[in-house]
Amino acid sequence: MPSYEIPTTCPAGVVTNAGPNFTLSIATVPVPTPGPTDLLIRLNATGICYSDIHYMLEDLPMMPSMSRFGVRSPGHEGAGVVVALGSAVTNWSLGDRAGIKPGYDVCFACELCWGGLETYCAEGTQTGLQHAGTYQQYIVSPARYTTRIPEGVSDFEAAPVMCAGATIYNSLKQSGLGPGDWAVFVGAGGGVGHMGVQLAKAMGMRVVGVDGGRDKRELCVKLGCEAFVDFLETKEVAKEVVRITDGKGAHGVFVTATSKQAYETAPFMVRVAGRVMCVGLRKWTLEMTPGGVVAGADPLWFVAKNLHIMGTAVGSMLDTQEALSYAARGLLKPSYEKFSLAQLPEAVDKLRKGQVAGRLVVDFNS
Repeated sequence: MPSYEIPTTCPAGVVTNAGPNFTLSIATVPVPTPGPTDLLIRLNATGICYSDIHYMLEDLPMMPSMSRFGVRSPGHEGAGVVVALGSAVTNWSLGDRAGIKPGYDVCFACELCWGGLETYCAEGTQTGLQHAGTYQQYIVSPARYTTRIPEGVSDFEAAPVMCAGATIYNSLKQSGLGPGDWAVFVGAGGGVGHMGVQLAKAMGMRVVGVDGGRDKRELCVKLGCEAFVDFLETKEVAKEVVRITDGKGAHGVFVTATSKQAYETAPFMVRVAGRVMCVGLRKWTLEMTPGGVVAGADPLWFVAKNLHIMGTAVGSMLDTQEALSYAARGLLKPSYEKFSLAQLPEAVDKLRKGQVAGRLVVDFNS
């Protein structure tokens, strides 16, 4: 069994003034000590998720604020190695590869946990929100809720799967779509969408990507989209999607984008008995009041076409392991741009401006 020298401090991306005017900088923080049932993990990589930005902005009223818990480092897509074990941990070893998910821990004792919906557990807590996140190189994680990274998947590939990959995999499973069905991804060139394209393709679905710009078109086509609709060039996106999908519409539309227009348009892309899967989180605004457009159309449209609308959150422990198995078999390869930790603020700003095709990943060792 290997041994590791544990430093007393480590580098981290640290938020000050969480809220609309937050600042993210690189600082040195204490290395945490694992409790009896915890692991101490040294991260080699972390993905950057738009949820991190929401946490730093504190603009999701349905979620607690990170500052309330004294958390200064967000992040929930980590991959690294176990360097210390709590005194009661028996099923992990030093040197094991480990992944950090959005969920930090759950109760394992409620009907949601028993039914595979533990991400909705009322007692559950979140990484990077109530507990220090993966912008910090050394992180504590409960052994019972830490994910094992399989052979054949690099840390830079595994990190984005921990949230983005598992999230869209969960949505695909819950959609009920199967081989031969048309799956449309709105935001197909983004961090979540581009993994959905690959997973849907691996499941035998026919895939259409909707996004904007040449880079995202090239990525989506390379990953297996049968067709790509550029909303920057196409005046009536929904009509074009319907035309492509046999003139009937898609069996399912997965909205991984966050714009108002994406959610307003999605119901008009699906066929009779189709599904609109809500994945991307919109900023909470005054539009989220009665009478404002949230996700959908007039109820008459849903009645006339027997449409279904469903929201899905992050993947469960099982979803995450299954998504990683697709990566291990070469069926899911996250497309990512790598940054050093010193470049983390720059990377977050790039994501915030919507200038990213695929995912952004931080290399803690560069």
